[in-house]
Amino acid sequence: MHMDKQKELERMRSVRPPQYWQSLDFAQLVKDYPPPPDYFNTIYVMPPEQIRELQARRFKTQIERAWQVPFYARRWKEAGLTPADIRTPEDLVKIPTYTVENIRESMANNPPWGDFMGVTPADGANFPLVLQTSGGTTGLPRPMLYSPQDREIMAILGSRRLVMHGVRPGDMVLVTRALGLANGGFHMREALWKYTGSVPVMTGSGKITPTRRQIEIMKAWGVNVIAGFPAYLRHMAMVARDEMGIDPRSLGVHSLDSNLGMEDRKSVEELWGAPCYDFYGAHESGMIAADCVHQNGMHIQQDAFIVEILDPHTGKPVPPGEKGNICVTTLFKHSAPLIRYNINDVSCIMPGQCACGSTLPRLEKIFGRSDNMIKLRGVNVFPEAIGALIAEDPRSNGEYICVVDRVGADARDEMTVMVEVADNSVNRAELQLALERRLHEALAVKVVLTIADKGGLDELTGTSQTTKPKRLLDKRKG
Repeated sequence: MHMDKQKELERMRSVRPPQYWQSLDFAQLVKDYPPPPDYFNTIYVMPPEQIRELQARRFKTQIERAWQVPFYARRWKEAGLTPADIRTPEDLVKIPTYTVENIRESMANNPPWGDFMGVTPADGANFPLVLQTSGGTTGLPRPMLYSPQDREIMAILGSRRLVMHGVRPGDMVLVTRALGLANGGFHMREALWKYTGSVPVMTGSGKITPTRRQIEIMKAWGVNVIAGFPAYLRHMAMVARDEMGIDPRSLGVHSLDSNLGMEDRKSVEELWGAPCYDFYGAHESGMIAADCVHQNGMHIQQDAFIVEILDPHTGKPVPPGEKGNICVTTLFKHSAPLIRYNINDVSCIMPGQCACGSTLPRLEKIFGRSDNMIKLRGVNVFPEAIGALIAEDPRSNGEYICVVDRVGADARDEMTVMVEVADNSVNRAELQLALERRLHEALAVKVVLTIADKGGLDELTGTSQTTKPKRLLDKRKG
């Protein structure tokens, strides 16, 4: 025992772990991936031909790295590809796409990390690694090990979006995203703290810091920016107004940062008296695109990503203006490069150029997930589209959940849409009839409508407790 302790003391004195500050050339990093404000004077307005040249150089490096990752080497060889076949971004169409299901399969076959990452925890002896995960709504969350290069560039990409969304030095930014294994909250903290000059106030979700306490913190500390999912932003405003007697507009919030999707931007803005900005990113990739002050499409950060829109049936690229699945290729990741990762989120590239003067193409809103789509009696239905229709009626507070099940002797698919009232004095029969008609008219398929009390769906949606409310309960899957 004494010898074991002595060996441990010797190890403490001799083993030198890798140091984060030595792992990167920070001066070169910010030159290659300029943070605000330099980004807006360089990449943001760079001529398209120069962007293409930059992408081509980084694409070559990223493909070389991908060939070193077993997941890609195996899949690409099975597809008959060699390194000579993939040289430029134009060769992307030769490469097979993959989805989260392929990542899950990789993890199942090569537990616990899978073979889609080019590093393992053992590489922490060479350079610092950090682990964050997906949200993990079903099964274990998907882990991702990030190298210093990955994490620092992702923080820069996130800071660009936050500055576009009105964050300024000295702002107090309330971050209502969960803190824990999931990536969202910590990614926000790193971007805000390191590259915006603002102060992140990391309250997390309502489960971590009760909503009333978050309102008290905002008032006491002068919070003037809020970041969170739109449903929770609405919930916060209603708690302040209806339970605490505080007009949300009196709290001095000048900017809201949210990923809106099909949610109603106007209703959130009216509650807080502040603009609400949209963005798009993923756990594996970081921040891909974000609104500017014109709130007319999300500018794609093309120095870090190549974004394709693919036909969900054929897998082929579609022209600007046509909806399809978002497929992402990263141009900066070391630990786990993404090469033609089909995220299954549905959007399109907007034609034309934004009035802000940026040359970067824009993603339109996220219309839903193609793998979350329900085929109901031959009609494709997105829960997110239903939410947008419900939000049109002021008699509802916008909270809803779609429940799909098989009913009757013929086991036909049926969807029930449960909707909360804005106020318990609302005539429920009239609201039910109006929403049934509106949904039938817009969706071209009949759904069952039920009306719930204000707050009555919280146990199913988790709006007051989680950062990302649940909108679909598919009972056919178990």
